[in-house]
Amino acid sequence: MTGRARGVALLFAACLVAGLISGRPVFFNLSYVCLGVLLVSFLWSRTALRGVSVMRRPGSTRSQVGHAFEEAITLVNRSRIPKLWVELRDESELPDHRTSVVMVGVGGGRERSQLVRTYCTLRGRFRLGPAHLHAGDPFGLFPVSRPVPQVHQLVVLPLVTPLPSFPLPSGRLQGGVAVTEPTQQITPNAAGVREYLPGDSFNRIHWVSTARRQRLIVKEFELDPLGDVWVVLDTNRSAQWKLPEAQRSTRESSFLPRRISLPPATIEYGVACAASLAQHFLRQDRSVGFLAYDRVRHSIQPDRGAPQLIRALETLAVIDGAGETAMEDVLRIEDTHLTRGAMILVITASASPGLVPALRALRMRSLTPILVLLASGSFGAPEDNVLHAAEAGRAGIPARLVCCGDSLEIALSRPAALGALRSAA
Repeated sequence: MTGRARGVALLFAACLVAGLISGRPVFFNLSYVCLGVLLVSFLWSRTALRGVSVMRRPGSTRSQVGHAFEEAITLVNRSRIPKLWVELRDESELPDHRTSVVMVGVGGGRERSQLVRTYCTLRGRFRLGPAHLHAGDPFGLFPVSRPVPQVHQLVVLPLVTPLPSFPLPSGRLQGGVAVTEPTQQITPNAAGVREYLPGDSFNRIHWVSTARRQRLIVKEFELDPLGDVWVVLDTNRSAQWKLPEAQRSTRESSFLPRRISLPPATIEYGVACAASLAQHFLRQDRSVGFLAYDRVRHSIQPDRGAPQLIRALETLAVIDGAGETAMEDVLRIEDTHLTRGAMILVITASASPGLVPALRALRMRSLTPILVLLASGSFGAPEDNVLHAAEAGRAGIPARLVCCGDSLEIALSRPAALGALRSAA
């Protein structure tokens, strides 16, 4: 019962008392009207949500920053009584996902649908739902509500910037030494044949050997001699910095595409750099792996193709930069697991003096480290780290410098020397 309903009840009591005291019919008539309004409103509210159900159908369980996510919401009235109005109040975690809607005039046995489109601006894993249905009588005296516990999960993949180029060190364009490891994927390097086993793909069958031996024979493959590409992201909490972010105007429509800008945080720029570099080398048919020590150790073994990119993006979507292991310690721990000839893309905003020596140690093991340095001073750090780019250059280690507000397409496609000197000045 709302305050308005209590007011009508008090008016009914006052009119009834006045009628009993004075005996005038007008007071009795007013009390009858108040009582009738209360009874009709109460009975109306009892049936306002009877037979009403909600179906939520997300267009996908996965979206990406810069893309639109769509969800269809259908309100079904299975009763014969028309519903004057029904409001759905959503409690989803996805930013700007405005699914709180009011549907008016839903007839008996009818349904009403609405498509909600949200432009994704933040990566992560978000909950869609639960929600609450709200309705009531025409006078608003007895509002009723009912929970809609239906919940879905949505993963928003990070922003990926297509790179026109990523110059590699001279002499390393074709990777390192040959790798003679068997693999389940089909590569240009056939290593031999064997008998068919349950689960083998039919496109691996070697028909000439099958016809000669009168039983199914399949081909075995090895990884080709191109060196692996490892994307190593620094998620140590002590190396993360963030500038205050201006609040976006609430008048901005979430239905219209707009220019996506990364939040001014090193972890967001690092994730975007890792995603863009992974896509760049996978499109060149290179074998790409991913490594990060966040709250847990994330390790994706090198592989090729679109499924590998999806695996990397799904991992990057949930990284929050809360790790406890410094980048030089990560490289020292994983040193023995990296195959010779591999290219190691180290993405970090660390200002630790041990960073460049750790990269030099990788070179001594016939690995090819490349430093992607996030200029911590541009993200609000009290100590800038751009001199690491110059130090890495003097050690013969290629470096890229990314400052807050830079275009990743440009910053990752040019050497860091000029940018480092400009930022240090």
